[in-house]
Amino acid sequence: MTTSDLSHFLGEIKGTLTLDDRRTLVEQALVLFETNYVHLPLKTAMHAVHPVQRLRLLLTRLGRQTEQTVDPEWRFHSELSSIFHSVRDLHTNYLLPAPFAGKVAHLPFLVDEYHATDGPRYVVTHVVRGFTAQAFGPGVEIDHWNGVPVDRQVELAGDRFAGSNPAARHSRGLQFLTIRPLITHRPPDEEWVLVRYTGTDGASHELRQAWQVSDNLPPYVDADQLGTAAVAQGVDLAGDEISRATKMLFVPDVAALEAAGGPAPEELTTVRAGAGEEIPTSLPGFFRARAVQTPSGLFGHIRIFSFGTDDPDGFVAEFVRLLDLIPQDGLVLDVRDNGGGHIHAAEFLLQTLTPRRILPEPTQFISTPLNLRLCRRHAANPTRQIDLGPWLRSLDQAVETGANFSATFPITPEDRANAIGQQYQGPVVLVTNARCYSATDIFAAGFQDHGIGPVLGVDDNTGAGGANVWTHGLLKALFEQPRPADTASPYRALPGGANMRVSIRRTVRVGALAGTPVEDLGVVPDVRHRMTRDDVLHQNPDLLARAGQLLAGLPVRRLDADHDASSGVLTLRTRNLDRADVFVEGRPRASVDVSDDETSVTVVPAPGPGDRIRIEGYAGGVLAAACALTGDA
Repeated sequence: MTTSDLSHFLGEIKGTLTLDDRRTLVEQALVLFETNYVHLPLKTAMHAVHPVQRLRLLLTRLGRQTEQTVDPEWRFHSELSSIFHSVRDLHTNYLLPAPFAGKVAHLPFLVDEYHATDGPRYVVTHVVRGFTAQAFGPGVEIDHWNGVPVDRQVELAGDRFAGSNPAARHSRGLQFLTIRPLITHRPPDEEWVLVRYTGTDGASHELRQAWQVSDNLPPYVDADQLGTAAVAQGVDLAGDEISRATKMLFVPDVAALEAAGGPAPEELTTVRAGAGEEIPTSLPGFFRARAVQTPSGLFGHIRIFSFGTDDPDGFVAEFVRLLDLIPQDGLVLDVRDNGGGHIHAAEFLLQTLTPRRILPEPTQFISTPLNLRLCRRHAANPTRQIDLGPWLRSLDQAVETGANFSATFPITPEDRANAIGQQYQGPVVLVTNARCYSATDIFAAGFQDHGIGPVLGVDDNTGAGGANVWTHGLLKALFEQPRPADTASPYRALPGGANMRVSIRRTVRVGALAGTPVEDLGVVPDVRHRMTRDDVLHQNPDLLARAGQLLAGLPVRRLDADHDASSGVLTLRTRNLDRADVFVEGRPRASVDVSDDETSVTVVPAPGPGDRIRIEGYAGGVLAAACALTGDA
């Protein structure tokens, strides 16, 4: 890890963009906002902003400048970034070129918030190894930042950076106090910060600390590379950059384990965890699994740090393996700070937690001639990794109907979102916060829309990122495939290694909130928990206790079965169910009353070898559990 002071880093930067380069960047930004940006009407209405006009004004100003009178390059980057930030959309970014790309500005400590009886408090939670200051470390409370009361400084930072609702803006402001990815944000204005805090000795101290700049860990997925992982991308890039930087700076052992490819196969246990035990995972950058003892009982706790995988099937397989090793009477599924990733990975997980059929969230394009050309170019070709055919007809009709948006279709294939079915039958509580974004918003919305369990939020809302995001580089590649480059393509190569991202398809909800957009609205939790000092400093004991209370109030279902292939007899073992229906290859074959015991049922005709048997368990007429096996099992 290469690290330098911010002042030294900035002193080494030499401007490389010509005036023509700047015009190209602004012109390409106009293409994205005018013809691709799906949220433009929403953002103009909700935030009273006009990014298109601001870009036109910037282009006009550049047209009046010469190479001798042009503004400093940093000012151009700042203005273009400000226009993108104005729409308060963490999917829609100007990505700065080298030397900013791949770098992160940071302080050697992290700050979090908890709630006391007299209001919010701000406490140091982690310190970089080897850093020392007078009476400073985890647990010290900060009251002023650069001479400003810290709660006010958090609000100022939240107003400066994107955040689509008040909870998200506040949370982002807190996050950006100490870590700022330079690919999405210009460097801090100040070269150092002055922090006043109550030290471990109980006295008041001041710390003057210079900003540092380091190389960040690389991303999991190349979002410019034409393929499913890029096309189905749903990620808050700044949040993902911060997540990787936090791992690198404050939990380097996890970063090293991940870099080594995870634990050795022989270290992956097959024994169910007991109280306080952690379960080794082959994907330590994505999961943390353990058994936690709460005042209400012993439950499983799985933290999902990211959905940013390029292998959603492998991701789901590891999650299912972990489900089998945690306590089976309840699961606390924790997606706090998860900025999203592969939308398929997020929606594939939902089926493992419910007997209900999953309906992936549908999405839609904004109706523009360019989006119509894009869909026509990539329609009806299932051999490729992208098929935009479903949206084509409605975009074509929009010329006649005047519709603002296309019809809605899911990005995630519905058959694969239901391919393996329920794998965990205990009750589940989902824990969210305002840094849940994009694919994680989609996951949380699907969890709530399918009635899987209560959503326990530590903030009033999730981050509310309701879209599929594509980079300018991906859009350019899409116009160069499947045949040679479209001579009328509006996408031009960006100078200096810069890039841009745009919300291309917006997501809407299913179930009781069907048709409601996720963007800006997000997922409102069913139950609210305010983080305590013990939570932020000692691995969430009060949060887990609240989750345990919720789990203890929910029924634990059980449904599993054995099949005697010679006789066609199924032996069912059930708990808290009163009826079971049996389907063979999708056709109903038997229905039987059950109790908390074993029940035998003869299936006629007997299932053949390889036939898929699905058993659905009901309680009070409501589908409550399901399991599947094959005819030769």
